[in-house]
Amino acid sequence: MNERVRGIESTSWTAPDDPLGAFCRHNHVALKGSGSGPLAGLRFAAKDAFEIAGARTGFGQPDWLRTHEPARQTATAVQQVLGAGAEMVAKTHCDELCYSLTGENVHFGTPVNVNAPGRVPGGSSNGSAAAVAGELVDFALGTDCGGSVRIPASYCGIIGLRPTHGRVCDQGVLPFAPSFDVVGWFARHIGLFAKVGDVLLGEDKAAAPARLIIADDAWEQVEMPVADALRPAAGKVRAVLGRAQHVRVSIEGLADWFEVFRTLQGAEIWSTLGSWVSEAKPKFGPGTKERFEYAATITRDQVAAAKARRGEIRARVDELLGDDGVICVPTSPRAAPLRGTPADKVEVEYRNQAQRILCIAGLCGLPQISLPMATIDNLPLGLSLIGARNSDRGLVALARRVLG
Repeated sequence: MNERVRGIESTSWTAPDDPLGAFCRHNHVALKGSGSGPLAGLRFAAKDAFEIAGARTGFGQPDWLRTHEPARQTATAVQQVLGAGAEMVAKTHCDELCYSLTGENVHFGTPVNVNAPGRVPGGSSNGSAAAVAGELVDFALGTDCGGSVRIPASYCGIIGLRPTHGRVCDQGVLPFAPSFDVVGWFARHIGLFAKVGDVLLGEDKAAAPARLIIADDAWEQVEMPVADALRPAAGKVRAVLGRAQHVRVSIEGLADWFEVFRTLQGAEIWSTLGSWVSEAKPKFGPGTKERFEYAATITRDQVAAAKARRGEIRARVDELLGDDGVICVPTSPRAAPLRGTPADKVEVEYRNQAQRILCIAGLCGLPQISLPMATIDNLPLGLSLIGARNSDRGLVALARRVLG
């Protein structure tokens, strides 16, 4: 079955072979690219939060899929890479309503992480990361609110970028927590990663990164074996940029910043999705259910206080970075957890610890790239670089120098 959907040719209405469980089958759609341009001949997939005209968007939740009509537009970011010549082969699974970081979906399963067998791929852009790591596609689109590109990139041993907030157009992407939501992408090789960035990012408005800042308080969030595994990678960045400055990014402590992030994110999620949750009463899996229950309790006074704190935090980090600084942090405090790890253990030992680091870029709306530069017990670990606002292409160029 072939048909034209708003000028984009839709093909292959049977999902392609997928031994990893990364691709959506309940609402599969594939799109031909323009056939010419910098991404011609490449295959990509898009997270099931990107709308495709004429297709239903699942958002990782079967009740959402059931209660929503097919999309009327195709997400701008998808149209951009199609226009640059790439071919979309499938939609990819995500966590329930994107409200998790593990990649385990009680309804649709857990994609295989080929670089960490028996372990989760990370979420919520789990299918996109798993498909790239497993070489099912050349690159894939995802979204990042609290770490949903960065954590899967680290767990799967691939490259992932959370761009500056608003830098990549998110029109046609389902909203979650709008002041944190961004469109990002994954690839295995930095050369190709940069090509996709050339299509999505436009021109930088900031100086190229030139000063290395080691965030000591972020490194204190990881256990010593993880820090030891990542230090040689940080040394490679230092060798490129020169002498590093050591700072404590948060004077109050990153646990305090995480609470600010958690309050604002939860309030925005409830504002965006709470009415549907209350009306549809979806069947949530463990973890997601409890997070929505928390989000429903956040008060206006808590939000107002958190917004004021976010302004102070942004001013602090912007001052540290200036126009040309780059902050070096671990992407995650741990390697990927085993599949089936109890939800309470994941919440405390993985999600909350990780978000004490991840919230730096999130609260400040800054670009952060995760690079696959280390392993621990043969499991991938990502090293992250956070750049000044709108230094995204410069950050990718720095990554290219670091990775060689």
